[in-house]
Amino acid sequence: MSCDFLSLALPGVQKLSPYVPGKPVEELAREFGLKPEDIVKLASNENPLGPAPSVLKAVQQALPELTRYPDGNGFTLKQALSERFGFELSMITLGNGSNDILELLGRAFASPGTEVVFSEHAFAVYPIVTQAVGATPVQVPARNWGHDLEAMAAAITPATRLVFIANPNNPTGTWFEQAEFEAFMARVPANVLVVLDEAYTEYVVADDALNGFDHIARCPNLIVCRTLSKAYGLAALRVGYCISHPQVADVLNRVRQPFNVNSLALAAAVAALADQAYLDESRKLNQQGMRQLEAGLTRLGLEWIPSRGNFIAVDVGQDAAPVYQGLLQAGVIVRPVAGYGMPHHLRVSVGLEHENQRFLEALAGVLGR
Repeated sequence: MSCDFLSLALPGVQKLSPYVPGKPVEELAREFGLKPEDIVKLASNENPLGPAPSVLKAVQQALPELTRYPDGNGFTLKQALSERFGFELSMITLGNGSNDILELLGRAFASPGTEVVFSEHAFAVYPIVTQAVGATPVQVPARNWGHDLEAMAAAITPATRLVFIANPNNPTGTWFEQAEFEAFMARVPANVLVVLDEAYTEYVVADDALNGFDHIARCPNLIVCRTLSKAYGLAALRVGYCISHPQVADVLNRVRQPFNVNSLALAAAVAALADQAYLDESRKLNQQGMRQLEAGLTRLGLEWIPSRGNFIAVDVGQDAAPVYQGLLQAGVIVRPVAGYGMPHHLRVSVGLEHENQRFLEALAGVLGR
């Protein structure tokens, strides 16, 4: 006796494909018989510095309490965030990475018969969240690979519940300026929640760059999501958060799973937030690596999308899939983005100097340049 279990799933879920993360080093080593130490991974926008000593110390100190459940409210981390950024604890929601926050927002505010607006070439989790709850996805065509906020505002209807925007955007690295954002928010109805995803904001060095936190007080329908997976180097521990109106945070906590952030992540996040030197070094390394990659790509005669993140989307001038495979055989892992509507691009994370050079040399070899 058998059953078509897929047919039992929600219609939106049936249409989804599983999210495909960057290929792990261990998997590539098995496939091609390579030594893990000979592989360079520039696929998942991870911090190449490695964890800060302060974080390792905090995790070590938390290990004896592994038999205990974590603080389900995350008070100490919320207090650290409050002291750092000036928001009341009632405005903070913690998540198992910022992806967790995005899913909480979808489950809490979207449903069949409602719409969720996001941009073309935007983070894959936005349509996943939307379809998983049965809401209608409204994808707005991009402008110059980035968000067309004017068109996104025009796409809002009485059925719209959420609008996802990212600054900088993943996987393109594009961004929008403060004036664009303010004009956009002025057009968004008060009952439509705008989710500003700032996962890569710590890498932005422009003094006049948009900071979503500056707009929370005057935009009650704005939710700003951030993560400690990128510049803070905590990708393996999965800890993110959002700042919102207290009523929004209250709604999110009604659907948030208990103990969704583990004890080691909580301890590490508190230490990471206090380690400004590590954050400064991460930002400096990223700037240097970005310049290195841009110069190398120029020498190869390739174009790329200007980026404010810790990654760069490279146009290889052809179907990128064979190039990606060639790089894998050379022991270099990057990220194909055909699923984002970018079949000629590869997204490359900024690594250490020797890792960036290894990628550039491997790419030259694959392209025959």
